[in-house]
Amino acid sequence: MGGGSGGGRGKVGSNTPAEPRCEIVVTGAMPRLAIAGDWLFGLDLPAPEAVAERLSPGSTLAFDTAALGRWDSCLMVFLLKLSRLCQAIQVTLDPAGLPEGAHRLLDLATAVRPAEGGPARVHAGFLARVGTSTLDLIAEARTMVAFIGEATLAFGRVVTGRARFRASDLWLTMQVCGADALPIVSLISFLVGVILAFVGYNQLEQFGAEIYVADLVGVAMARDMAAIMAAIIMAGRTGAAFAAQLGSMQVNEEIDALKTFGIPAIDFLVLPRMLALMVMLPLLTLYANLLGILGGGVVGVASPNISVIQYWNQTVSAVTMLDFTGGLIKSVVYGALVALAGCMRGMQCGRSAAAVGQATTSAVVTGIVSVVVSCAILTVVYNAIGI
Repeated sequence: MGGGSGGGRGKVGSNTPAEPRCEIVVTGAMPRLAIAGDWLFGLDLPAPEAVAERLSPGSTLAFDTAALGRWDSCLMVFLLKLSRLCQAIQVTLDPAGLPEGAHRLLDLATAVRPAEGGPARVHAGFLARVGTSTLDLIAEARTMVAFIGEATLAFGRVVTGRARFRASDLWLTMQVCGADALPIVSLISFLVGVILAFVGYNQLEQFGAEIYVADLVGVAMARDMAAIMAAIIMAGRTGAAFAAQLGSMQVNEEIDALKTFGIPAIDFLVLPRMLALMVMLPLLTLYANLLGILGGGVVGVASPNISVIQYWNQTVSAVTMLDFTGGLIKSVVYGALVALAGCMRGMQCGRSAAAVGQATTSAVVTGIVSVVVSCAILTVVYNAIGI
């Protein structure tokens, strides 16, 4: 930074820097600071405190840079320190005599006063924090209810054939939510069945009732575990992807462009994702049921007291169609909740890359919490109506 030759007043043909000097010259009523020599890094520069000591409070200090040679940021550091010292003793600086570049840099450096100390930290009391958290929770609940209402109205437009979205988006999202998720759903469901069988077998063996491990695995997978594990997998896999996609569109102002063209963002972006997950999650749940029962069967048949035919017959007699139906109904609800959580967080995303990451994390947390809470509610309802 600097003016090189300071406006062409350096010594021509000489690379030896001249000694930097400054001296207060009083001509008339206004003192002038005569600055001469080369003000470059590495040279022994005058101290601004020595200049400030010779000034009278309430006066005005002008500059004379006729003899100034080359200068760089060292001159600016000197001027800035001198400016602050003069401000402390109520001396006004008249920078008209400085080089144009130095004049503008000094104006820029002194445009904003330096902050006095760090930012003030306000320590809110316990009741204030509780109140703030409650208000935030209420605002979040209102936002969630409003978004669910908009999605419900959009779903009604699908039923009446007035929704505006592309069928290709729906099929592509169904593929991403369905076929592409089979490997991870297969692994998790099989291992969950194995774990349930191991836990149940070790306990039932104490009573000579090892065969009932088939009942435990079959009923647990059909009624709850298959649906909830598939939903949690989709919340971490697909719900996060929905939030990231819509969040990136929010950052790139693509959603604003859709609104400008009169295309409802709920119809065009949310509906295909919600419908795809509501259709594919029940199918994934059926597949998870099969893999979970298979995993439990591997553990059960591996024991010396249970044969393949016995395990199969016990499973068929224990698991009813009502169990599978209850699990499938839950999976439809889970699919809607996971899709709504991902899309809502994506639509609420800010306009920065950090906001996309926050929206993705929030979508996963919201989706998993919604799935667990709805599972508890539906389980109580099923028990009340005798399912």
